[in-house]
Amino acid sequence: MAAPSFWEARERARVLVDELSSLKNPTDAIRAFEKKAADMEEMIELASSDSDGASLLGEIALEIEELAVEVGSFELKALLSGEHDRSNAILSINAGAGGTESCDWAEMLLRMYGRWCERKGYGIVDYNLLPGEEAGIKSVTIGIKGDYAFGFLRAEKGVHRLVRISPFDSGKRRHTSFASVEVIPEIADDGEMEINEKDLRVDTFRSSGAGGQHVNVTDSAVRITHIPTGLVVTCQNERSQHKNKASAMKVLRARLYEMERTKKEEEIRKQYGEKMEIAWGSQIRSYVFHPYNMVKDHRTKVEVGNVRGVMDGDIDRFIDAYLRSTVKG
Repeated sequence: MAAPSFWEARERARVLVDELSSLKNPTDAIRAFEKKAADMEEMIELASSDSDGASLLGEIALEIEELAVEVGSFELKALLSGEHDRSNAILSINAGAGGTESCDWAEMLLRMYGRWCERKGYGIVDYNLLPGEEAGIKSVTIGIKGDYAFGFLRAEKGVHRLVRISPFDSGKRRHTSFASVEVIPEIADDGEMEINEKDLRVDTFRSSGAGGQHVNVTDSAVRITHIPTGLVVTCQNERSQHKNKASAMKVLRARLYEMERTKKEEEIRKQYGEKMEIAWGSQIRSYVFHPYNMVKDHRTKVEVGNVRGVMDGDIDRFIDAYLRSTVKG
């Protein structure tokens, strides 16, 4: 890192700095846990010898609960040892069949993940949003920036099902809606994955989303087509065409990587005769608002009665249960 040439390749340097940080962080965390545990032992001894120690024991109990949560989170991160588990994530939501109802459900999921990111202290970058014709969104792609963003969010990949009395139905009938969630890791532009410019077709057009006075005035939106695979990525949330192109390339790189990874996994499964799990298009979780309140994860059987809390971003118990079952399983 002290070498003058280290920072010439900025993206690669950032990856190396993150790797160094990841090696230091577990040790620092363990030392912090040990110190907290030692402090609590001293407080318990003090409380047991004090006539007014009962009130102090209540405070200690709360601190022990907080420490247990911290240790549990640390343990889960230690289990997330996949190649890209520490990476930023690119999350896409697509409304299923059902018109306005499904578009509204897709927007509700976007809000849920936004609230979850707030709880985690993660940043969000908007890449592309296609609004619904009457309400909600047809599709959206966002970047989520934070340590272990992909490691946690890969638990959300699949189809999410909503059951409720539709606010768009004048007859107040119960509707079932679906939306697909795709999560892929953000891949660093470190030269390991080359994309030939000759394989790309870049089109520019006027943005159709939010953006103030620049919307429909300048051709700032960018659509990149990867000709060999047919992959198409669109970014229009920045006012700068250059920034939109850079964001589109970031999403394209991640999707090409995911395509290659999936292809290799399928080849291995065919070779060894393993049954392939269909993640995209499979119903992983149901959110029921009527005739009762419940959110149920169909993979882990975890159920929660506080639907509103879940929609406000309280989804860690689902993520935790799924990741522990897959890592340990």
